[in-house]
Order: sequence, then C-alpha cells, then structure tokens
Amino acid sequence: MMDRRTAKELLHVEGWLARSAEIVARGKDAYLSDAMLQEAGDSLMMKLGEAAGRLDRLDVPAPNGVQWSDAISNRNFLIHQYDEIDREISWGTLSVDLAGWQRAVTELVAQANDAIDRDQRG
Repeated sequence: MMDRRTAKELLHVEGWLARSAEIVARGKDAYLSDAMLQEAGDSLMMKLGEAAGRLDRLDVPAPNGVQWSDAISNRNFLIHQYDEIDREISWGTLSVDLAGWQRAVTELVAQANDAIDRDQRG
C-alpha cells in the first residue's frame, strides 16, 4: 500500500506533467518564440526533477520508460547551467520525454489517488 507522502508527490508529478502538456499543445514555434513559455517549461522540469529525487529516496521504482536519474540530472543542469540551455533539447524533453512520462505514470497515479481516498476515509 502506498503511503500518503509518496501519493502526494505522485499527484504533484501528475499536475506538472499536465501543465507541460499544455505548453506542448501550443506548439514548438510558440515555445521557441516565447521566453515565458520557456521559463514555465524550465520550472516544470525542475520541479519534476526534484520530485524524481524524492521518489527515488522513497524507494519508489520508476515505471517503464522513466528514469528518475535522468530527471534529476536535467533539474541540476537547468539550475546550474541555465546559460547553456538548448531550447531544441528542452522542447524535446517536454514534447517527447515528458509525454512518455504521462503515459508511464498512469498506474502509479491511480494508486496514489486510491491511497489519498483511503486516507481521507479514515
């Protein structure tokens, strides 16, 4: 059974993945020409990297197609090498990698929702 802390972290991940999908839905040209969308994407990727680190420390196995370590490395790069960000690569992360995450975490998110529901029922 999933604990509340893990469940809450996974629900945060679900929300951030949904927001990243909203950026992708605006299209690559919009992303590449809009500094605000780029900053929003960076923020979401940093949050996902932090969450990946927390989930890894909680011994939550990454689902197929997801590597917690990749997200953690990406977070660290965005924070420490922000002046070296390649927007083509960050677009690929948002539009391909995180879209794959969204599909991959579906079962974990369902378990997280169940855990929160059980916790609220007492």
